[in-house]
Amino acid sequence: MRGCGAPWRNSSAGWLEGHRPSHLGYSNPQRLRLLWVKLLQTYAVNPPARTSYTAPVATPFTSVTSALPPTFTSPEFRAALGMFATGVTIVTARSPDGGLIGLTANSFNSVSMNPPLVLWSLARSAGSMPALSTGSHYAINILAADQKTLAERFAMKGTERWSGVEFIEGAGGAPLLRGAAATFECFNRSRYEEGDHVIFVGEVERCTHRTEASPLLFHGGKFYTEHAL
Repeated sequence: MRGCGAPWRNSSAGWLEGHRPSHLGYSNPQRLRLLWVKLLQTYAVNPPARTSYTAPVATPFTSVTSALPPTFTSPEFRAALGMFATGVTIVTARSPDGGLIGLTANSFNSVSMNPPLVLWSLARSAGSMPALSTGSHYAINILAADQKTLAERFAMKGTERWSGVEFIEGAGGAPLLRGAAATFECFNRSRYEEGDHVIFVGEVERCTHRTEASPLLFHGGKFYTEHAL
């Protein structure tokens, strides 16, 4: 079997088993093992040179500090926002002299369950901004489907908004509209100025809702009622 490639037997170098280098001319396994030990010792003392490796240098990160100019017009932006269907609310409060304040808003949203927080936003130029930003409380009335007329009235300027409107007083004297699908009586917790609006965050002290009420919806500049799918 001299010089053949047959698998080794009784070999202590299991990772070489079956790969006998026949060109060495050794048929004695013991002598061949000694040869491999000598080769390994030589390799440990004088290892072969390795190709050096240099890790790639990361490109310095440039932080972005401002947004790019918009690629759309204000009407296009408004039309795109209108594709998001929302409910409709009337935010109510009392002025320092006890006057009634109310306006239609669909920017209402929930913020936190604990503590219970909600938000809505108002244009800085709104005439009711001084009273709403300094008052201690306001109420958010979520309108029912049959309150479309109220939504339109409180969205217009130069009208007697409160004529014939039924309500009860809530926290801080803020009016709670009769027939609303839900009401939130809020402490005026915080305000944040962003762009041409102010974001109001209210901490809800009391809330009520009518489980049988259908909400009034707004989408694409029109009012809708809900339809289950």
